[in-house]
Amino acid sequence: MSATDLLRQDHLKIKRLEKVIVKCYQQLYAGKNIPLSDIEKINFVIAEFLDSIHYSREEDSYFACVASYDSLRDEIRKFMIEHEFSRRIAKNINKHLQEWKDGKNSREPVARFLRTYSIYLDDHLKKEDEFFNKAEAEIISKEEEQAMYEQFQSVMAVSTKMQTILEQIDYLEKQDWFVS
Repeated sequence: MSATDLLRQDHLKIKRLEKVIVKCYQQLYAGKNIPLSDIEKINFVIAEFLDSIHYSREEDSYFACVASYDSLRDEIRKFMIEHEFSRRIAKNINKHLQEWKDGKNSREPVARFLRTYSIYLDDHLKKEDEFFNKAEAEIISKEEEQAMYEQFQSVMAVSTKMQTILEQIDYLEKQDWFVS
């Protein structure tokens, strides 16, 4: 396996999360009750997986390696901006979720920001997949791929965190509001 393959596997997990997010906001807009604890789990996965693990792999290693060849810098800059946009959407989900927990009716803003996040994910993942194809085919050597992959795998805390994240996604996919 290579670093690019690992990032593609991340994208498959993110697409599972995206389906959960879509179902959640659709149910919220339909007036269905979603336990706030489930929305907190979604928010947890966004923060811990996307931001702490996936974006870190891309920003700290993958993009830096590609940029060192003076290639695809404009695409990388755009991805960095999109990652920051993602973080801002996630902060808004969290903010409105906390207001909702405190008794304010924040159903609509939570649903709206979840919908925005799902739209972002769909667009962003497609563009990154194209980027990975180009970087893998034209820029990154097999040795660099292997070295980054080993670096990604060497962080033991990530594997424990990843297991927790996958358990959270599994849990969400089994909830009545998701399967209905």
